[in-house]
Amino acid sequence: MTQEMDLSRSRLTTPRAAAIAGILFSILYIAVIVLIRRSVPEQPEKMGSWLSMGWREVEIALNLLPFAGIAFLWFIGVVRDRLGEHEDRFFATVFFGSGLLFLAMLFASAALAGGIMTMYGASPALLIASGIYTYGRIVAYEMMNVYTLKMAGVFMMSMSTLSHRTGITPRWMAYLGFVSAIFLILSLGLIYWAPMVFPLYIFMISVYILVANYRRK
Repeated sequence: MTQEMDLSRSRLTTPRAAAIAGILFSILYIAVIVLIRRSVPEQPEKMGSWLSMGWREVEIALNLLPFAGIAFLWFIGVVRDRLGEHEDRFFATVFFGSGLLFLAMLFASAALAGGIMTMYGASPALLIASGIYTYGRIVAYEMMNVYTLKMAGVFMMSMSTLSHRTGITPRWMAYLGFVSAIFLILSLGLIYWAPMVFPLYIFMISVYILVANYRRK
């Protein structure tokens, strides 16, 4: 009897934990995107004059990013626990791997940006004249807006497939996830605010899971 009660409590709290982690990640990641996009120019080849004005907002964004990553990793783990024995091994592997690659490239680009800002604070003239700024800025831009977005698209596609097969979300959410994933994969960094699609999708899924969990309770 006690084991059945513990199992029932686990089934109720698991989706709730996933929803809270997903909502927390979405809010933090949206804040990071907004802070960076407002401060950093769209063209990566532009000189670093923005560093003297927008460095504080970028620093706040870089400090928020690790917490967003922790919430996202928690979200992945709880969703996999929720799927349990219904988990498809192939899509679950793609789901887990793309999520880890997304985080790895996100953190790598953030570390590169943080290094550029630190060097600018120490010797701004040397940073610009040496060409390190141009190289680091372009690498961080490509990593953030091309490769990270591709992994986010793969993550959304695999999650939508798992959601469609297991029925943890309505079908229209799964179809919307497929469309959004294709958009991210094919965007090629051409749309400056395209990264907003990913946290908004996670937020939508998380809110649905949270509401459905309370209704079931």
